[in-house]
Amino acid sequence: MKINQFWLKIMGISGILGGLVLFAGDMLFYYHPTNPDIKLNMGNASDFRIVASGVSALISTWLYMLGLGQIYYAFNPVKPLLKYIVIVCFGCVLIAFGIVHGAFVAIATSSKLAIEYNIDLKKATSLAFETNNAIRFLVYPVFGILSYFFISLVWKRKTLYPRWIIIFFPLIWFLLKNNITQNLPNHLWIIIDGGYLNLLLVLFFSASTVALWKIKK
Repeated sequence: MKINQFWLKIMGISGILGGLVLFAGDMLFYYHPTNPDIKLNMGNASDFRIVASGVSALISTWLYMLGLGQIYYAFNPVKPLLKYIVIVCFGCVLIAFGIVHGAFVAIATSSKLAIEYNIDLKKATSLAFETNNAIRFLVYPVFGILSYFFISLVWKRKTLYPRWIIIFFPLIWFLLKNNITQNLPNHLWIIIDGGYLNLLLVLFFSASTVALWKIKK
C-alpha cells in the first residue's frame, strides 16, 4: 500500500485531532473549575454538553481510524502476520476509546436524573459504571498484545519508526497515570486525569507524525 507524504501527514493530523476532539468531549462531560467530583459534575452538566460529548465519540473514532493509516505505513516492512496483529489490535483499541466514551452518556444521564429527583448518586450510576468497566476490561488484553508486538518490533528496528517512538507509546504513560495525577491541584486534576487517555493519543500521534514527517520508504 503506497501512501504519499501528503496523506501520511493528513493521517497523523487526523489522529491528533481525534484525541483533541475526545478530550473536549471529556471536558464537556465533567469539567468544573474547582470541583473534582466527576459524577456530580456530570449530573450538573447541561443537556447540550452531554449530547455534544456523546457525538464527539463518533467524530473522534472516525478521526482515530484515519490516523491508523499512519501506523499501517510505519509497519509496512514487518512480516504481514505481525503487521496485521498490530493494526487490528491498535484499531480495536482506538474504536474502544469511542465506545467507552459513548458509554459515559449513561453515567451522565443517570447522574443528572439522580440529582434532579434526589436519588442516591452512587446507586443511580452503579450499573452504568459497571458496564463501562466491563468494556474496559475486555480491551486490556488487546492492549497488552498490541504493546508487546509494537514495542518489540520497533525496538528490533523492523518498522519505519525510530526507537524513540517507544517513549511516546501509550503503555508507559498509562502505567504512570496515578503517579502523574495524584498530587495535582483540583483544577488541574479534573483536566489531566479526566482527559488523560485521549491526551496520551494526542502525544503518540504527534510523535508519530514527527517521526514520519520526511521519511521515505
